[in-house]
Amino acid sequence: MRTWPVVAAMLVTLARSATWAAEEQPVSFQKDIVPVLVKRCTSCHLTGDEAGNLAFNPPTAFASIVNRPSGEVPKMKLVKPGSPEESYFLLKIQGKHFDKGGFGSRMPFGSMPLDQAMEDRIAQWIRSGAPNN
Repeated sequence: MRTWPVVAAMLVTLARSATWAAEEQPVSFQKDIVPVLVKRCTSCHLTGDEAGNLAFNPPTAFASIVNRPSGEVPKMKLVKPGSPEESYFLLKIQGKHFDKGGFGSRMPFGSMPLDQAMEDRIAQWIRSGAPNN
């Protein structure tokens, strides 16, 4: 009796279940996104007087990015709820902003890019309507 195909199938099923569960977990702006903004972005975007007029301190972070014009690509919002591919904030983090006519550096400026898991969480938050939760 060959058990390895059964074991392999079970492992694939478990892996898919784990991926599905991770994707289905709601992203909290306050718990998941803001701490990253504070840690990785506030050195350049604390009060809103800095580059991009973005204030990523916890009380103002949401209002700084959701439904606000990008400033670099006039027809784009920084975060367009429900549409990660049309959210300039995410494109800047991914380094894809040039594809939409943007300019400047990939964010966060002068440091390592966010990891793929965090980019995916931000995209998931935007896709879910970018709630202030």
